Amino acid sequence: MNILISNDDGINAIGIKLLAEELTKLGHVTVVAPDRERSATGHAITIHNPLRVEKIENYYKQINAWSVNGTPGDCVKIAVESILNQKPDLVVSGINNGPNLGSDVLYSGTVSAAMEGSIQGIPSIAISLADFGDKMNYEGAAKYSCKLVNIIMKKLKNNKGLFNVNVPSASMEDIKGIKFTHLGIRKYEDNYVKRQDPMGRNYYWLSGRLVKTENKEESDIGAIEKNFISITPLHYDLTDYDFLKKLNNTK
Repeated sequence: MNILISNDDGINAIGIKLLAEELTKLGHVTVVAPDRERSATGHAITIHNPLRVEKIENYYKQINAWSVNGTPGDCVKIAVESILNQKPDLVVSGINNGPNLGSDVLYSGTVSAAMEGSIQGIPSIAISLADFGDKMNYEGAAKYSCKLVNIIMKKLKNNKGLFNVNVPSASMEDIKGIKFTHLGIRKYEDNYVKRQDPMGRNYYWLSGRLVKTENKEESDIGAIEKNFISITPLHYDLTDYDFLKKLNNTK
């Protein structure tokens, strides 16, 4: 199996290196990732500036790797269309430093890298570690990655698909299991802090906090709160088919 790995935390992030190391057990791994952190860039692609691609010599565990001065979407797109000699069998994005739950998937560069793989007709998985801070435990997310890939590829069979995976920041022994989930509700109390630069010009810095919301156990947020891995199937077709049907039936 040929596996393409990307992320939004940058090519030198610990999560992508641990993921690449584990997935070499399943096949040939290639890493194409941003040259720096590009979190919360969504599915942006670069069209007005040149993309510069650099082969990284002596990358982690001698895995073939390229850095790109673009977004996660750029990385997967240019990897499939220009860098790789053949289309990969699987795209995996991650392991992200922090969760991608609920509506946050719309902002996520991690999910968007996997989304680009899906657009390219390749089965794709986004994997995120559902925690922040200095004591994040990547063990469970890394060690479970091969198992998650096998489960998802078995479920996919010959179909293409996109899966968003969130893993508790815990050891394998402390993770209770795996649940297939739907997206939960994620809300924030945003606050733009107004400041001045040394030239006296105003600028704004996005701050805020997560607002506690009720989520069903069947949601990705509910699963993570119970220390389960959540696997949520997604697709890039945002059409509201139920409402479209009502519109077409309106006289």
